[in-house]
Amino acid sequence: MTDLPDIAALAAPCGVLIEGGAKAGAGHLYALRVFYEDTDLSGVAYHANYLKWFERARSDLVRLLGIDQRAAVEAGEGAYAVAEMHIRYAAPARLDDELVIHTLPEDIGAASVRLVQRAFRREGQQPPVLLAQAQVRVGFVAPDGRPRRQPAAWRAAFASFGHKAATPNPTETP
Repeated sequence: MTDLPDIAALAAPCGVLIEGGAKAGAGHLYALRVFYEDTDLSGVAYHANYLKWFERARSDLVRLLGIDQRAAVEAGEGAYAVAEMHIRYAAPARLDDELVIHTLPEDIGAASVRLVQRAFRREGQQPPVLLAQAQVRVGFVAPDGRPRRQPAAWRAAFASFGHKAATPNPTETP
């Protein structure tokens, strides 16, 4: 899997990792570093940390799309919640690795959004190495926890982000 957009935009000219996210074509890139707290005794990132990293990337994407989840919660409208997630681990992340989470909106429904998220390790000028891939469905839920239609403006924000171009190739193996 080498179709990751150019991640140089997330690094300073001196090559230092800048943590945070940016829109990249039909996707979103979110950079981070593996810290000591993320690892087990052997220096390998604990598997559950990918859930946190994927959540941070999704939250950053939503913020960049202009979606104010906090305001929606405070107004009693609801919020996104993970309804389904499948993760395939391909290689380990290790202490001090520079990672990039690539998020592609795949499908927008009335009450949910499906996304594909991939975690890559940056290795200088080498092609990025796929570490994990997740298929995620987030649903919009009312304060009582029941599914409800997501706000039209939120659906439009995802639609304007180009989700149709992000449909993965079914013949591609991560």
